[in-house]
Amino acid sequence: MSKPLISLAIIAASAGLAFVPLPGVNQTITIVSGSELQEPLKLLEARFEQQNPSIQINLEFQGSQDIVNQYIDDNNDFEPTVLIPANGQLLDDLSQRWQAQYGSEPFYETPQPIAKTMLVAVSWPERAQVLFPDGQFQWQRLEDAMAGGNWSKIGGNAAWGSFDFVTTDPTRSNSGQLTMGLWSQAEAKSNSLNASDFGQNNVQTLFGLVKRSVYQPPRSTDILLQEFITRGPNDADIATVYESIALHRWEQSSATQGQPYQILYLDPTIETISTAAIVRRDVSGGEAKAGRQFIDFLMAPDQQAVFVQYGFRPMSANVDLASVPDSPWSKNIPGAMVNPNGKVSSPPDRSVVEEVIRQWQRAN
Repeated sequence: MSKPLISLAIIAASAGLAFVPLPGVNQTITIVSGSELQEPLKLLEARFEQQNPSIQINLEFQGSQDIVNQYIDDNNDFEPTVLIPANGQLLDDLSQRWQAQYGSEPFYETPQPIAKTMLVAVSWPERAQVLFPDGQFQWQRLEDAMAGGNWSKIGGNAAWGSFDFVTTDPTRSNSGQLTMGLWSQAEAKSNSLNASDFGQNNVQTLFGLVKRSVYQPPRSTDILLQEFITRGPNDADIATVYESIALHRWEQSSATQGQPYQILYLDPTIETISTAAIVRRDVSGGEAKAGRQFIDFLMAPDQQAVFVQYGFRPMSANVDLASVPDSPWSKNIPGAMVNPNGKVSSPPDRSVVEEVIRQWQRAN
């Protein structure tokens, strides 16, 4: 071949390569997370893309139960690459439902825990002092207040009006499921019943009481806490939320209401671990690799420290709550504890969660 022809061949080949993407280059992946991770993930998205310019991140946020249901039913208007619900057991549920429906594995690899938190309550201090005189959260006192309907019925100021408890929708949100699961367990224990026995009238009555009292429960925990802060005392007295967002939004409550809420630890409480899974449906090998890079990035100490700054407890043993700069545990937030005194349990079995959802749907 003559030199001019060789030169033309090289030019043509170079032009062709310019239009053929190389494996792993310029990948776009969609991360679907529970709303509790919204703020840290938005910050970390920018950091990741700066360090990995060939990977573009799209973030979507849903209630954790919605993440599972929307993916199984293929009801999203986007194609997820990585799912990060608030509770890793929700991914177990997704896997079981997927295999029953399609007979295949839904994930590329074993899901990876990212960060953890626990269920707590938040309340305005003067309300909390009346509701829990000994400073300890009690489900029975909460139930009595809801049954009474007004603060005057439990020794509170009559001017405070109605008693208003807030939780998320258990059919859509992990924190609502944990709330009703713990409350049912406490109800059963106080009546000498099996902790998982939802068939008794007193447990059914509890669900009816809560559902009637919680008007239009929010679909996600962060939305709930923002509404709680905006509504303030007299419209929202106490709520169950994650410790992470309770710590993170504490200063906002002070700025909005002129007084901050306080944190009340439940005993027992439930630890919930945000867990990431790379899904298979319509996800190429290159996209899966990019998803793995993002998950590995989240697990690095610098990023784990960011989760701590937003009130999460790290998965990495190399990150200390007290030593992280701007840690909420160093801000003297009322009620906040590095090491809570009560028992911390794992999330309930899926059968219990399904029963919680069923009881909620049946309650009236």
